[in-house]
Amino acid sequence: MTSTTTDRRPAEAADDRDHFIAVRKTDILDALIEHGRLADEAQREAFRQICRRLGAIYHYEYFAELERLRDDYFYFNPEIEPHARLDAAALGRAYTELVNSFTTVLKDANFVEMSHAEIEEAHRRRSALRIEIEAPLDDFHEVRFFRRGHHEETVEVADWLGLRKRSKQVLIYDDIVLLVAMKPEADIVSRRERRRLALRKIRPGSVLIKYFRNIAGEDLNALFPNVRVVLSVRDKLLLSGPALAGGLPILLKLASTITVLFLVVGFYFGLSANVADKDMAGALAAVSGLVALGGFIMRQWLRYQRQSLKYQKQLTENVYFRNINNNAGIFDSMIGAAEDQECKEAFLAYYFLCTAERAPKQAELEERIERWLAQAFGVAVGFKVGEALARLDALGLLLRDGEQLSVLPHEAALPKLDRVWGDFFKPAPSAAGG
Repeated sequence: MTSTTTDRRPAEAADDRDHFIAVRKTDILDALIEHGRLADEAQREAFRQICRRLGAIYHYEYFAELERLRDDYFYFNPEIEPHARLDAAALGRAYTELVNSFTTVLKDANFVEMSHAEIEEAHRRRSALRIEIEAPLDDFHEVRFFRRGHHEETVEVADWLGLRKRSKQVLIYDDIVLLVAMKPEADIVSRRERRRLALRKIRPGSVLIKYFRNIAGEDLNALFPNVRVVLSVRDKLLLSGPALAGGLPILLKLASTITVLFLVVGFYFGLSANVADKDMAGALAAVSGLVALGGFIMRQWLRYQRQSLKYQKQLTENVYFRNINNNAGIFDSMIGAAEDQECKEAFLAYYFLCTAERAPKQAELEERIERWLAQAFGVAVGFKVGEALARLDALGLLLRDGEQLSVLPHEAALPKLDRVWGDFFKPAPSAAGG
Protein backbone atom coordinates (compact mmCIF):
# COMPACT_ATOMS: atom_id res chain seq x y z
CA MET A 1 0.00 0.00 0.00
CA THR A 2 1.45 3.30 -1.05
CA SER A 3 1.99 5.73 1.78
CA THR A 4 0.90 9.25 0.91
CA THR A 5 0.32 10.82 4.29
CA THR A 6 2.46 11.80 7.21
CA ASP A 7 1.91 10.20 10.58
CA ARG A 8 -0.43 12.02 12.92
CA ARG A 9 -1.61 11.40 16.44
CA PRO A 10 -4.81 9.39 16.72
CA ALA A 11 -7.96 11.45 16.79
CA GLU A 12 -8.48 10.70 20.47
CA ALA A 13 -5.17 12.30 21.37
CA ALA A 14 -5.60 15.26 19.07
CA ASP A 15 -7.78 18.32 19.48
CA ASP A 16 -11.34 17.08 20.00
CA ARG A 17 -12.71 19.92 17.89
CA ASP A 18 -13.40 19.32 14.22
CA HIS A 19 -13.39 21.87 11.43
CA PHE A 20 -16.75 20.53 10.30
CA ILE A 21 -19.61 22.93 11.09
CA ALA A 22 -22.48 20.52 11.78
CA VAL A 23 -25.20 23.18 11.60
CA ARG A 24 -27.55 23.90 8.71
CA LYS A 25 -26.65 26.88 6.56
CA THR A 26 -30.10 28.42 6.96
CA ASP A 27 -29.89 28.06 10.75
CA ILE A 28 -26.56 29.88 10.81
CA LEU A 29 -27.88 32.66 8.59
CA ASP A 30 -31.00 33.11 10.72
CA ALA A 31 -28.97 33.08 13.94
CA LEU A 32 -26.55 35.70 12.60
CA ILE A 33 -29.40 38.00 11.62
CA GLU A 34 -31.04 37.52 15.03
CA HIS A 35 -27.72 38.15 16.77
CA GLY A 36 -28.61 41.83 16.91
CA ARG A 37 -25.48 43.45 15.50
CA LEU A 38 -27.24 44.54 12.30
CA ALA A 39 -28.95 47.79 13.20
CA ASP A 40 -32.07 47.84 11.03
CA GLU A 41 -34.05 45.80 8.53
CA ALA A 42 -32.25 47.39 5.59
CA GLN A 43 -28.88 46.11 6.86
CA ARG A 44 -30.34 42.71 7.60
CA GLU A 45 -31.77 42.47 4.07
CA ALA A 46 -28.46 43.63 2.59
CA PHE A 47 -26.66 40.91 4.56
CA ARG A 48 -29.12 38.31 3.26
CA GLN A 49 -28.43 39.46 -0.30
CA ILE A 50 -24.67 39.23 0.24
CA CYS A 51 -25.03 35.68 1.55
CA ARG A 52 -27.31 34.78 -1.37
CA ARG A 53 -24.70 36.03 -3.86
CA LEU A 54 -21.90 34.23 -2.05
CA GLY A 55 -23.92 31.01 -2.25
CA ALA A 56 -24.58 31.49 -5.96
CA ILE A 57 -20.91 32.17 -6.71
CA TYR A 58 -19.69 29.11 -4.79
CA HIS A 59 -22.40 26.95 -6.35
CA TYR A 60 -21.29 27.95 -9.84
CA GLU A 61 -17.62 27.36 -9.05
CA TYR A 62 -18.29 23.96 -7.52
CA PHE A 63 -20.43 22.93 -10.47
CA ALA A 64 -17.31 23.29 -12.62
CA GLU A 65 -15.42 21.22 -10.04
CA LEU A 66 -18.10 18.52 -10.22
CA GLU A 67 -17.78 18.30 -14.01
CA ARG A 68 -14.00 18.03 -13.67
CA LEU A 69 -14.30 15.21 -11.16
CA ARG A 70 -16.66 13.28 -13.41
CA ASP A 71 -14.28 13.65 -16.35
CA ASP A 72 -11.26 12.62 -14.27
CA TYR A 73 -13.07 9.55 -12.96
CA PHE A 74 -14.17 8.28 -16.38
CA TYR A 75 -11.19 5.96 -16.93
CA PHE A 76 -11.32 4.61 -13.36
CA ASN A 77 -15.04 4.07 -12.84
CA PRO A 78 -15.53 0.33 -12.13
CA GLU A 79 -19.13 0.50 -13.31
CA ILE A 80 -18.29 1.38 -16.93
CA GLU A 81 -15.81 0.12 -19.48
CA PRO A 82 -14.16 3.09 -21.21
CA HIS A 83 -14.14 2.79 -24.99
CA ALA A 84 -10.81 4.57 -25.27
CA ARG A 85 -7.65 3.30 -23.64
CA LEU A 86 -4.76 5.37 -22.32
CA ASP A 87 -1.16 4.32 -22.16
CA ALA A 88 0.44 3.83 -18.72
CA ALA A 89 1.93 7.34 -18.57
CA ALA A 90 -1.34 9.08 -19.53
CA LEU A 91 -3.28 6.88 -17.11
CA GLY A 92 -0.88 7.82 -14.33
CA ARG A 93 -1.39 11.52 -15.02
CA ALA A 94 -5.16 11.07 -15.10
CA TYR A 95 -5.04 9.25 -11.76
CA THR A 96 -2.97 12.03 -10.20
CA GLU A 97 -5.45 14.66 -11.43
CA LEU A 98 -8.37 12.66 -10.04
CA VAL A 99 -6.80 12.23 -6.61
CA ASN A 100 -5.73 15.88 -6.40
CA SER A 101 -9.19 17.13 -7.39
CA PHE A 102 -11.02 14.77 -5.06
CA THR A 103 -8.79 15.41 -2.02
CA THR A 104 -9.20 19.16 -2.56
CA VAL A 105 -12.99 18.80 -2.49
CA LEU A 106 -12.80 16.62 0.62
CA LYS A 107 -10.61 19.20 2.32
CA ASP A 108 -13.13 21.93 1.47
CA ALA A 109 -15.83 19.69 2.97
CA ASN A 110 -13.68 19.58 6.15
CA PHE A 111 -12.58 15.95 5.84
CA VAL A 112 -9.18 15.04 7.29
CA GLU A 113 -6.99 12.36 5.76
CA MET A 114 -6.02 9.61 8.18
CA SER A 115 -2.44 8.43 8.44
CA HIS A 116 -1.54 4.77 8.10
CA ALA A 117 -0.24 4.82 11.68
CA GLU A 118 -3.65 5.99 12.88
CA ILE A 119 -5.43 3.23 10.94
CA GLU A 120 -3.05 0.51 12.13
CA GLU A 121 -3.36 1.68 15.73
CA ALA A 122 -7.16 1.48 15.47
CA HIS A 123 -6.98 -2.01 13.96
CA ARG A 124 -4.70 -3.29 16.73
CA ARG A 125 -7.43 -2.67 19.27
CA ARG A 126 -10.14 -5.26 19.71
CA SER A 127 -12.94 -4.95 17.17
CA ALA A 128 -16.24 -3.52 18.39
CA LEU A 129 -17.91 -6.28 16.35
CA ARG A 130 -15.90 -9.01 18.15
CA ILE A 131 -14.99 -10.42 14.74
CA GLU A 132 -11.52 -11.27 13.47
CA ILE A 133 -11.01 -10.01 9.92
CA GLU A 134 -8.27 -10.04 7.32
CA ALA A 135 -7.85 -7.49 4.56
CA PRO A 136 -4.89 -8.31 2.29
CA LEU A 137 -3.41 -5.02 1.11
CA ASP A 138 -1.37 -6.56 -1.71
CA ASP A 139 -4.44 -6.43 -3.96
CA PHE A 140 -4.39 -2.64 -4.07
CA HIS A 141 -2.25 0.06 -5.59
CA GLU A 142 -3.24 2.64 -2.97
CA VAL A 143 -5.67 2.97 -0.07
CA ARG A 144 -6.63 6.28 1.57
CA PHE A 145 -9.07 7.04 4.40
CA PHE A 146 -10.67 10.41 5.12
CA ARG A 147 -12.70 11.18 8.26
CA ARG A 148 -14.97 14.00 9.39
CA GLY A 149 -16.41 14.40 12.85
CA HIS A 150 -16.17 11.92 15.71
CA HIS A 151 -17.83 11.08 19.00
CA GLU A 152 -17.70 8.33 21.60
CA GLU A 153 -20.30 5.65 22.26
CA THR A 154 -20.59 3.03 24.98
CA VAL A 155 -20.96 -0.53 23.70
CA GLU A 156 -21.19 -3.90 25.47
CA VAL A 157 -18.54 -6.48 24.63
CA ALA A 158 -18.47 -10.14 25.64
CA ASP A 159 -15.83 -11.36 28.03
CA TRP A 160 -14.89 -14.69 29.61
CA LEU A 161 -16.09 -16.71 26.63
CA GLY A 162 -19.34 -14.78 26.49
CA LEU A 163 -20.23 -15.45 30.15
CA ARG A 164 -19.80 -11.82 31.15
CA LYS A 165 -20.36 -8.48 29.44
CA ARG A 166 -18.62 -5.22 30.11
CA SER A 167 -19.02 -1.67 28.86
CA LYS A 168 -16.41 -0.11 26.61
CA GLN A 169 -15.97 3.38 25.20
CA VAL A 170 -15.55 3.25 21.42
CA LEU A 171 -14.50 6.10 19.13
CA ILE A 172 -17.05 6.53 16.33
CA TYR A 173 -16.26 8.51 13.18
CA ASP A 174 -19.29 10.40 11.89
CA ASP A 175 -18.23 10.23 8.23
CA ILE A 176 -15.63 8.07 6.49
CA VAL A 177 -14.63 8.22 2.82
CA LEU A 178 -12.51 5.35 1.50
CA LEU A 179 -10.57 5.61 -1.76
CA VAL A 180 -9.15 2.31 -3.06
CA ALA A 181 -7.09 2.18 -6.26
CA MET A 182 -6.88 -1.33 -7.69
CA LYS A 183 -3.63 -2.50 -9.24
CA PRO A 184 -3.42 -2.13 -13.02
CA GLU A 185 -3.79 -5.31 -15.03
CA ALA A 186 -0.07 -5.41 -15.88
CA ASP A 187 0.82 -5.60 -12.17
CA ILE A 188 -1.47 -8.56 -11.41
CA VAL A 189 0.62 -11.72 -11.72
CA SER A 190 -1.45 -14.09 -9.59
CA ARG A 191 -4.11 -16.09 -11.42
CA ARG A 192 -5.98 -16.44 -8.15
CA GLU A 193 -6.11 -12.67 -7.75
CA ARG A 194 -7.47 -12.30 -11.28
CA ARG A 195 -10.22 -14.82 -10.54
CA ARG A 196 -11.07 -13.04 -7.31
CA LEU A 197 -11.44 -9.70 -9.10
CA ALA A 198 -13.54 -11.31 -11.84
CA LEU A 199 -15.79 -12.91 -9.22
CA ARG A 200 -16.37 -9.51 -7.59
CA LYS A 201 -16.72 -7.88 -11.02
CA ILE A 202 -13.95 -5.37 -10.23
CA ARG A 203 -11.97 -4.08 -13.17
CA PRO A 204 -8.17 -3.97 -12.69
CA GLY A 205 -6.94 -0.37 -12.56
CA SER A 206 -10.30 0.96 -11.40
CA VAL A 207 -10.75 3.23 -8.38
CA LEU A 208 -13.39 2.40 -5.78
CA ILE A 209 -14.75 5.25 -3.66
CA LYS A 210 -17.06 4.51 -0.71
CA TYR A 211 -18.79 6.78 1.77
CA PHE A 212 -19.76 5.44 5.23
CA ARG A 213 -21.35 6.94 8.33
CA ASN A 214 -20.95 6.12 12.03
CA ILE A 215 -18.03 3.71 11.76
CA ALA A 216 -16.15 2.55 14.85
CA GLY A 217 -12.49 3.50 14.63
CA GLU A 218 -11.53 -0.08 15.45
CA ASP A 219 -13.46 -1.40 12.43
CA LEU A 220 -11.89 0.64 9.65
CA ASN A 221 -10.34 -2.45 8.08
CA ALA A 222 -13.82 -3.97 7.79
CA LEU A 223 -14.53 -1.42 5.03
CA PHE A 224 -12.02 -2.89 2.56
CA PRO A 225 -13.64 -4.48 -0.51
CA ASN A 226 -11.67 -7.73 -0.09
CA VAL A 227 -12.16 -8.20 3.64
CA ARG A 228 -12.84 -11.73 4.85
CA VAL A 229 -13.81 -13.16 8.21
CA VAL A 230 -11.46 -15.51 10.06
CA LEU A 231 -12.21 -17.35 13.29
CA SER A 232 -10.74 -15.92 16.45
CA VAL A 233 -8.62 -17.95 18.86
CA ARG A 234 -11.66 -18.31 21.14
CA ASP A 235 -13.78 -19.74 18.32
CA LYS A 236 -11.02 -22.11 17.25
CA LEU A 237 -10.76 -23.44 20.81
CA LEU A 238 -14.53 -23.84 21.08
CA LEU A 239 -14.61 -25.81 17.83
CA SER A 240 -11.42 -27.83 18.23
CA GLY A 241 -12.12 -28.93 21.85
CA PRO A 242 -15.27 -30.93 21.07
CA ALA A 243 -13.65 -32.14 17.85
CA LEU A 244 -10.75 -33.70 19.72
CA ALA A 245 -13.01 -35.15 22.41
CA GLY A 246 -15.35 -36.72 19.86
CA GLY A 247 -12.82 -37.71 17.23
CA LEU A 248 -10.19 -39.35 19.42
CA PRO A 249 -12.29 -42.45 20.35
CA ILE A 250 -13.16 -42.96 16.69
CA LEU A 251 -9.50 -42.80 15.69
CA LEU A 252 -8.45 -45.23 18.44
CA LYS A 253 -11.12 -47.75 17.42
CA LEU A 254 -10.25 -47.33 13.76
CA ALA A 255 -6.53 -47.86 14.38
CA SER A 256 -7.15 -51.41 15.65
CA THR A 257 -9.20 -52.45 12.63
CA ILE A 258 -7.61 -50.59 9.73
CA THR A 259 -4.94 -53.28 9.17
CA VAL A 260 -7.68 -55.90 8.85
CA LEU A 261 -9.39 -53.76 6.27
CA PHE A 262 -6.22 -53.60 4.19
CA LEU A 263 -5.91 -57.40 4.44
CA VAL A 264 -9.45 -57.91 3.09
CA VAL A 265 -8.91 -55.39 0.32
CA GLY A 266 -5.70 -57.20 -0.63
CA PHE A 267 -7.58 -60.51 -0.81
CA TYR A 268 -10.13 -59.09 -3.25
CA PHE A 269 -7.32 -57.74 -5.44
CA GLY A 270 -5.47 -61.07 -5.35
CA LEU A 271 -2.63 -59.82 -3.16
CA SER A 272 -3.31 -62.32 -0.34
CA ALA A 273 -4.31 -66.01 -0.52
CA ASN A 274 -7.22 -66.17 1.92
CA VAL A 275 -9.06 -64.29 4.63
CA ALA A 276 -10.75 -65.56 7.78
CA ASP A 277 -14.35 -64.86 8.77
CA LYS A 278 -13.21 -62.84 11.78
CA ASP A 279 -11.14 -60.70 9.43
CA MET A 280 -14.27 -59.95 7.37
CA ALA A 281 -16.08 -58.85 10.53
CA GLY A 282 -13.12 -56.65 11.44
CA ALA A 283 -13.10 -55.17 7.94
CA LEU A 284 -16.80 -54.28 8.21
CA ALA A 285 -16.09 -52.64 11.57
CA ALA A 286 -13.28 -50.63 9.95
CA VAL A 287 -15.57 -49.49 7.16
CA SER A 288 -18.15 -48.44 9.73
CA GLY A 289 -15.42 -46.52 11.57
CA LEU A 290 -14.35 -44.76 8.38
CA VAL A 291 -17.94 -43.77 7.65
CA ALA A 292 -18.31 -42.48 11.21
CA LEU A 293 -15.04 -40.54 10.88
CA GLY A 294 -16.16 -39.03 7.57
CA GLY A 295 -19.48 -38.01 9.08
CA PHE A 296 -17.72 -36.50 12.09
CA ILE A 297 -15.34 -34.50 9.89
CA MET A 298 -18.24 -33.25 7.78
CA ARG A 299 -20.17 -32.23 10.88
CA GLN A 300 -17.20 -30.27 12.23
CA TRP A 301 -16.69 -28.60 8.85
CA LEU A 302 -20.34 -27.55 8.73
CA ARG A 303 -20.01 -26.11 12.24
CA TYR A 304 -16.97 -24.12 11.09
CA GLN A 305 -18.83 -22.85 8.02
CA ARG A 306 -21.89 -21.95 10.09
CA GLN A 307 -19.80 -19.90 12.51
CA SER A 308 -17.98 -18.17 9.63
CA LEU A 309 -21.27 -17.34 7.89
CA LYS A 310 -22.67 -16.00 11.15
CA TYR A 311 -19.75 -13.59 11.51
CA GLN A 312 -19.82 -12.70 7.82
CA LYS A 313 -23.51 -11.81 8.20
CA GLN A 314 -22.73 -9.52 11.15
CA LEU A 315 -19.92 -7.87 9.22
CA THR A 316 -22.06 -7.41 6.10
CA GLU A 317 -24.96 -5.94 8.04
CA ASN A 318 -22.66 -3.54 9.88
CA VAL A 319 -21.20 -2.20 6.63
CA TYR A 320 -24.40 -2.37 4.56
CA PHE A 321 -26.50 -0.15 6.83
CA ARG A 322 -23.68 2.39 7.16
CA ASN A 323 -22.83 2.71 3.47
CA ILE A 324 -24.16 6.06 2.22
CA ASN A 325 -22.88 6.24 -1.36
CA ASN A 326 -20.40 4.71 -3.80
CA ASN A 327 -18.11 5.66 -6.67
CA ALA A 328 -19.31 8.47 -8.99
CA GLY A 329 -22.40 9.08 -6.87
CA ILE A 330 -20.17 10.36 -4.07
CA PHE A 331 -19.06 13.37 -6.11
CA ASP A 332 -22.45 15.09 -5.91
CA SER A 333 -22.70 14.69 -2.14
CA MET A 334 -19.08 15.73 -1.52
CA ILE A 335 -19.39 18.76 -3.81
CA GLY A 336 -22.56 19.74 -1.98
CA ALA A 337 -20.85 19.30 1.38
CA ALA A 338 -17.83 21.37 0.32
CA GLU A 339 -20.04 24.13 -1.05
CA ASP A 340 -22.12 24.13 2.13
CA GLN A 341 -19.08 24.38 4.42
CA GLU A 342 -17.48 27.11 2.32
CA CYS A 343 -20.66 29.20 2.39
CA LYS A 344 -21.03 28.91 6.16
CA GLU A 345 -17.40 29.87 6.74
CA ALA A 346 -17.72 32.90 4.44
CA PHE A 347 -21.00 33.99 6.08
CA LEU A 348 -19.46 33.85 9.55
CA ALA A 349 -16.22 35.61 8.62
CA TYR A 350 -17.99 38.42 6.76
CA TYR A 351 -20.61 38.96 9.49
CA PHE A 352 -18.18 39.16 12.41
CA LEU A 353 -15.88 41.48 10.47
CA CYS A 354 -18.60 43.84 9.28
CA THR A 355 -20.21 44.05 12.75
CA ALA A 356 -16.98 44.36 14.76
CA GLU A 357 -16.67 47.52 16.86
CA ARG A 358 -12.98 47.65 15.97
CA ALA A 359 -10.98 45.80 13.33
CA PRO A 360 -9.87 42.46 14.86
CA LYS A 361 -6.76 40.43 14.19
CA GLN A 362 -7.03 36.96 12.69
CA ALA A 363 -6.66 35.07 15.98
CA GLU A 364 -9.23 37.32 17.64
CA LEU A 365 -11.71 36.77 14.82
CA GLU A 366 -11.22 33.00 15.03
CA GLU A 367 -11.81 32.96 18.78
CA ARG A 368 -14.89 35.15 18.46
CA ILE A 369 -16.53 32.92 15.83
CA GLU A 370 -15.74 29.71 17.71
CA ARG A 371 -17.17 31.13 20.94
CA TRP A 372 -20.36 32.22 19.16
CA LEU A 373 -20.86 28.81 17.55
CA ALA A 374 -20.46 27.15 20.94
CA GLN A 375 -22.94 29.52 22.56
CA ALA A 376 -25.51 29.53 19.76
CA PHE A 377 -25.45 25.84 18.76
CA GLY A 378 -23.40 24.01 21.37
CA VAL A 379 -20.80 22.81 18.86
CA ALA A 380 -17.04 22.84 19.40
CA VAL A 381 -15.55 23.81 16.05
CA GLY A 382 -11.99 24.67 15.10
CA PHE A 383 -12.92 27.44 12.67
CA LYS A 384 -10.67 27.62 9.59
CA VAL A 385 -10.31 31.38 9.71
CA GLY A 386 -7.36 31.50 7.32
CA GLU A 387 -9.26 29.79 4.53
CA ALA A 388 -12.39 31.86 5.13
CA LEU A 389 -10.37 35.08 4.89
CA ALA A 390 -8.66 33.84 1.72
CA ARG A 391 -12.07 33.32 0.09
CA LEU A 392 -13.24 36.81 1.02
CA ASP A 393 -9.95 38.21 -0.24
CA ALA A 394 -10.31 36.38 -3.57
CA LEU A 395 -13.71 38.04 -4.03
CA GLY A 396 -12.31 41.48 -3.21
CA LEU A 397 -14.29 41.84 0.03
CA LEU A 398 -11.43 41.73 2.55
CA LEU A 399 -9.46 44.79 3.66
CA ARG A 400 -6.18 44.64 5.59
CA ASP A 401 -4.47 47.33 7.62
CA GLY A 402 -1.40 45.54 8.86
CA GLU A 403 -2.82 42.79 11.05
CA GLN A 404 -6.18 44.52 11.42
CA LEU A 405 -8.98 43.03 9.33
CA SER A 406 -12.18 44.48 7.94
CA VAL A 407 -14.53 43.99 4.98
CA LEU A 408 -16.30 46.17 2.47
CA PRO A 409 -19.58 47.56 3.82
CA HIS A 410 -22.85 46.21 2.42
CA GLU A 411 -23.34 49.01 -0.11
CA ALA A 412 -19.90 48.34 -1.64
CA ALA A 413 -19.90 44.53 -1.25
CA LEU A 414 -23.09 43.95 -3.25
CA PRO A 415 -21.84 45.64 -6.49
CA LYS A 416 -18.49 43.85 -6.08
CA LEU A 417 -20.21 40.43 -5.91
CA ASP A 418 -22.47 41.34 -8.83
CA ARG A 419 -19.38 42.04 -10.95
CA VAL A 420 -17.83 38.70 -9.94
CA TRP A 421 -21.04 36.92 -10.95
CA GLY A 422 -21.27 38.82 -14.24
CA ASP A 423 -17.67 37.94 -15.12
CA PHE A 424 -18.60 34.24 -15.17
CA PHE A 425 -20.75 34.84 -18.25
CA LYS A 426 -18.72 37.56 -19.94
CA PRO A 427 -18.00 36.61 -23.58
CA ALA A 428 -14.44 35.66 -24.43
CA PRO A 429 -12.43 38.43 -26.14
CA SER A 430 -12.34 36.60 -29.46
CA ALA A 431 -16.09 36.04 -29.43
CA ALA A 432 -16.74 39.65 -28.50
CA GLY A 433 -14.48 40.87 -31.34
CA GLY A 434 -16.31 38.69 -33.88
